[in-house]
Amino acid sequence: MISATLALSLRTAGVRWSPSSGDSFIITREGFEGDVFVVSDMTIESHEFETGTILGFNGTTEWALDSVAIEDALWLPREDQLRGLLGDSFDSLTRSGEGYTVGLVVNGQRWQWDAANPADAYAVALLRLVSATV
Repeated sequence: MISATLALSLRTAGVRWSPSSGDSFIITREGFEGDVFVVSDMTIESHEFETGTILGFNGTTEWALDSVAIEDALWLPREDQLRGLLGDSFDSLTRSGEGYTVGLVVNGQRWQWDAANPADAYAVALLRLVSATV
């Protein structure tokens, strides 16, 4: 799982989230530090309204939290989601020493980024790709 700092960098760079079952997120409000939530059809559902997306906490009567606006939730994308967001530019993931390297091909040029684990390598590559195309 990528860090909240890296996830925030992705959101700031323009990566948007459409919540679906299985997605992990944190709540960016005081009192929720270290808590990771998972969207599930049974407990946390995404509800679309004209005013925006709300994540509803179903069947959690012991909670004082019924719902949270998507603006207060920070998506922690999985490795497969990050790879998917790289699209056709994704070329390779290789083990490199103590970490991993993601290779992209963009406009015929090969780009590479290293990180300690595959998810971080994908996230850093996506951040650089989005930043380069914005």
